[in-house]
Amino acid sequence: MMKTKTRLLPIWLLFAAAPLALLPVNRAGAQNAPGSPATPAPAAQPKIVEPAASAEDRAQAYYHLGLANIYEDEAMTSGRPEYVSFAVEEYKKALNADPGSPQLNNGLAELYFRSGRVREAETTARGLLKTSPDNVDAHKLLGRIYLRQLGESQNGVSSSSPSGNVLDQAITQFEKIVALQPKSVEDHMVLGQLYTVKHLPTKAEEQFKVAQGIEPDSEEVVLNLARLYAESGDLAHAAKVIEAVPMSDRSPKMESALGATYEQLKQTKEAIAAYQRAADMEPGDAHTMGALAQALLTDNQLDEALKEYKRIAEADSEDSGALIHICEIQRRQGKYEDALATVRKARKKEPDSLEAGYNEGLLLDVLGRYDEAVVVYEKMVDLTSHANGAYTGEEKNNRGIFLERLGAVYNEQNHTAEAIATYQKLVDMGGESTLRGYQGQVESYRSAKNFDKAVEISRKAVEADPKNRDLKLMLAGELLDLGKTDDGLAMAKALIDNTDKDRAIWLALGQMYIRTHRWKDAEDALNRAGGMTTKKEDRIYLLFVKGELAERQKRSEPAEQFFRQVLELDPNNAMTLNYLGYMMADKGTRLPEALAMIRKAVDQEPMNGAYLDSLGWAYFKLGQYELAEDNLRRAVERDRTDPTVHDHLGDLYEKTGRVRLAAAQWELSLSEYAKSAQADVEPTDVAKVQKKLETARVKLAKQESATGQPKPE
Repeated sequence: MMKTKTRLLPIWLLFAAAPLALLPVNRAGAQNAPGSPATPAPAAQPKIVEPAASAEDRAQAYYHLGLANIYEDEAMTSGRPEYVSFAVEEYKKALNADPGSPQLNNGLAELYFRSGRVREAETTARGLLKTSPDNVDAHKLLGRIYLRQLGESQNGVSSSSPSGNVLDQAITQFEKIVALQPKSVEDHMVLGQLYTVKHLPTKAEEQFKVAQGIEPDSEEVVLNLARLYAESGDLAHAAKVIEAVPMSDRSPKMESALGATYEQLKQTKEAIAAYQRAADMEPGDAHTMGALAQALLTDNQLDEALKEYKRIAEADSEDSGALIHICEIQRRQGKYEDALATVRKARKKEPDSLEAGYNEGLLLDVLGRYDEAVVVYEKMVDLTSHANGAYTGEEKNNRGIFLERLGAVYNEQNHTAEAIATYQKLVDMGGESTLRGYQGQVESYRSAKNFDKAVEISRKAVEADPKNRDLKLMLAGELLDLGKTDDGLAMAKALIDNTDKDRAIWLALGQMYIRTHRWKDAEDALNRAGGMTTKKEDRIYLLFVKGELAERQKRSEPAEQFFRQVLELDPNNAMTLNYLGYMMADKGTRLPEALAMIRKAVDQEPMNGAYLDSLGWAYFKLGQYELAEDNLRRAVERDRTDPTVHDHLGDLYEKTGRVRLAAAQWELSLSEYAKSAQADVEPTDVAKVQKKLETARVKLAKQESATGQPKPE
C-alpha cells in the first residue's frame, strides 16, 4: 500500500478553487460582542512574537489583538460583515502600538485575504516583507493570492497576457518559499505545477524530482511527474514513472493514469490490464469503468466491452452515453435491429444528443430504411443550425458530419438534386467545410454520370479558392472523366513546386496514370511520392495504390504483397481488406480467407455498396447462393450506377436459373458502362457482359419458341 499521500490539489483544481470562507486563526471560543466596538475582556491568550516595543505598547497591542480575534469569531458565527471591519480596526490599533510585529502584520493580511479584500492583503504582506524579507508566512499568503488570481483568470496563464504577470509573481513567491522551507513537498509540487503552466518543463521536472526525493511514495508527485512527461510528448517516460512504483503500492489513480498513457502509446492490452487493476481496487468507480470499457472496445473485445457498458448503464439508468456505446457494439456485431432499439432508448433519455442521432441515422441507413434515415438526419441538421450562420469550430464540424451523412443517403436514393442542395449548405459554412461541400457535389454528379456538371462544379470551386491545391487536383481528375486527359494531367503537373507538398501531387498523378493505363508513368510518379513519404498513414495509402497498380496490370503476386504490407501496418484497413479479398475471390483462390477479409471490411462499413458486392461475389464463388443474392441485391440498391454490381447480380440470377432476371441486370450493366467515364471502362469487361446478354437472349428465345410464352421466374 502507499505509505504516504501528499494532500495537494491538482493544479487545475487548485486554480479553480472558490474564494475561501472566513476562518478563525488560533483563538479561543468567541464571546458575544456588542453591535459597535467596545472593550470586552479578551478570553484568549494569543501568542505574540516580541517586537521591539515597550512593555506598555506590547500590552496595548496584546489587548487589541484579543479584540480582533473576538470580532473575527463573531463575523464567522453571525455572518455580519461589520464585524470584519471591527476586527480590522483592532488590528490597526494593535499595529499602532507595535508596528514592527510580523505576527500582527500577517494576521491583518490573512484577515484581509479571507474577507475578500485581496488588494489590501497583498499591500500588507508586501509591506511586511520590506522589513522581514524572509517571513515565510507573508510569502505563502502572497502565493495564495496569486494562485487565486490565476484561477479566476482561468485562461491567463502566459507571460504575454496581463495575468501572465500574476503567473510570474506566483512563481517568484514559491521560489522563495521552497528556498526558506526546502523540505515541503507541497510547495515544491505547486512550484513545479506553476513551471508547467509557464511551459518550463525542465524546471518543473526538477521540482517534481525534489518532491519525489523527499516523499518517494507520494501519489501526487508521481502523477504530476508522469503528466509533465506526457504533455511534453514523452509518453514512454510518463509510463516508466508510474511503472517504477511497485504494483502493490500503486493507487487507483496511478493505474488509471497508466492505462491512459498506454492507450496513447497504442498498447491497448496493457491499458486494459491497468484499468482492470484500478477497477479491482475501486469497484464501481464510473470513470474507471468507462475507461476500461472503451479500451476493451478499442481492442475489439466486443463481448467484454458490452458487459462493462451494461454494468455502467445498470449503475446509472440516466447514462445515455453507455447506451450509445452498447448500440455501437451491437452494430459492429451485425445486430442492427437490437442496436436500433438501444439507440432509441438513448434518444428518449436525451432527445437532443447529437451522438445518438448520428447512430440512429446510421443504423436506419444500414437497414436500407432511407426515408427514415433522411428524417433523422434532417432533424440533426436543424438542431445544429444557427439563424445567423455563425458557428464555432466544433459546431461547424458537427453540422458538417450530419450534412455529409444526409447527402450520402440522398445519393443512395439517386436523389441527386437533394444531395447537391445538402452539400451546398456545407459550402455556405465556409472554411474547410467549403472543400468538403464541393467534393460532395462533385461526387454526387459523378455517381449520376453527369461529368459535365462535375467539371462545372470543380471549376467553380477553384475560382472560389484559386490557391487550394486539393480543389485543383479534383478538377484535374474530373477532366479525365470528361475525356480531357492531357488537360487534366497538365493541370496536376503544374502544381509541382519542388516542396514537401509535392507528395500529394505525385500520388494524385500516379492514380491518374493508373486510370489511363500509363503504367510506367504511374510507377515513376508513385516512386517520387514514396521518396517524400514519412508518416505511417501516408505509407499505408502509398502501398495500397502500388497494389492497385500491380493488380490493374494483372500482376497478382506483387499486388498481393503490397496489400499484405498494408495489413501488417494496419490490420483493419477496410479498403485493403476488401480489395485483396475480392481479388482472391474473383480468382477462386483461398475463398475462406477471402470471405473473412471482406466480412471484416463490411463490418466496418456496412453501407459501402462496393464492399457488399465483394461479399456477395465471395459467397457466389463459394456456392452459397442465398447469401450471395442477399448481399448482391443490397449492393445494387446502394450503388445502382456501378456496372460491375449489376453484372454480378446477373451472374447469380443466371446460375440459379432465372435467365430473364439475369438478362435485365446485364442490360443495366451495359447501360451503366455506356454512361461511365472512358478512363474507368475496360473494353474486355464490356465484351464479356455483352456476350452473356446475347447468350441469355438466345436461351430465352428458345424457351418462348418451345412453350409459346415466357418462362415464369
